[in-house]
Amino acid sequence: MSDPYIQVNEPLFDGNEKKYLMECIDSGWISSEGPFVKEFEKRFAQRVGRRHGVAMSSGTAALDIAMLTSGLKAGDEVIVPAFTIISCVTAILKAGCVPVLVDADPLTWNPDPNLIRAMITRKTRAIMVVHLYGLPADLDPILKVAREFGLKVIEDAAEMHGQDYRGEPCGSFGDVSTFSFYANKLVTTGEGGMLVTDDDSVADHCRSLRNLCFDPRRRFVHEEIGFNYRMTNLQAAVGLAQLERLDTFVIRKRATGRLYHELLHDIPGLQLPLADTDYAENIYWVYGMVHQTRTGSEIIAALHGRGIGSRPFFWPMHEQPVFVRSGMFNGESYPVAERIARHGIYLPSGIGLTDSQIRSVAKETREILR
Repeated sequence: MSDPYIQVNEPLFDGNEKKYLMECIDSGWISSEGPFVKEFEKRFAQRVGRRHGVAMSSGTAALDIAMLTSGLKAGDEVIVPAFTIISCVTAILKAGCVPVLVDADPLTWNPDPNLIRAMITRKTRAIMVVHLYGLPADLDPILKVAREFGLKVIEDAAEMHGQDYRGEPCGSFGDVSTFSFYANKLVTTGEGGMLVTDDDSVADHCRSLRNLCFDPRRRFVHEEIGFNYRMTNLQAAVGLAQLERLDTFVIRKRATGRLYHELLHDIPGLQLPLADTDYAENIYWVYGMVHQTRTGSEIIAALHGRGIGSRPFFWPMHEQPVFVRSGMFNGESYPVAERIARHGIYLPSGIGLTDSQIRSVAKETREILR
């Protein structure tokens, strides 16, 4: 192939990343004890309107801790999307709770709020809201149901850096909310995550759990089982530099989405992401699309053959082999999740993607799908 391969994600490090990393190296503070960790926590929490931020080693770690500090007991049911990443369900299982699946909305691909009430039983104790692919879930009806039944809300805003719901930041709605800083996120630390909350005692408990529950008076004496889920000073330095550029990154993401839409909107049988709803404008964390007849795997293979990286949509939780083998979700069906998983992909969507690359991707996509 003569032209360079277009990666599905290319991050952009054109801010203070190198400067802050050199400060870590020159000072010798590279572990989780360094000052960038606390500064990143403070600035990120302020950005999403929360009192506390607790930096973690990954978004999955943040979900695990969120579940463990939400006051849930073994056997409690937690409503969670059928169409999401497996980390959401594994966090529920690790806490000894029972995941109850809800299907996706066919237009937004987020959990369908109209289906949640029917999933509530006498054992339901929480709803895990997961915002997907650039549009937030429709929170008002979900929060109304949660208040009515006294349910905890765990908000997974892993993909929603810089996104709002009705003018309020995503990540500000849950009893606890979590973010990911994986390499394909708007703010990245390579690997990393953040839990945010307004509850002082929950924040303290989270900080203890992410640090092996060391006793502050007797360091190697432990009253509770904890984890090494710490973020390093090096990661936090990169994250802080990225956070400083978030507004610029949001503008670039939305421009990417608009250009893709302009170039692809007239392809028959192709569903593109909604540009907006009455509660949010799409941030296009990734630019997803669902074809009426062609499978995602076919399109991905064809794009790869033309030098373009792409990724499949999430696979539904009730069809995950590890859960099927255990009999979990036996006999359950979630038609929307099944359809979009089989026919959905997302195109290169990284911050570093150029307009020229977007036009090349769109041109090849049109030829594959014509």
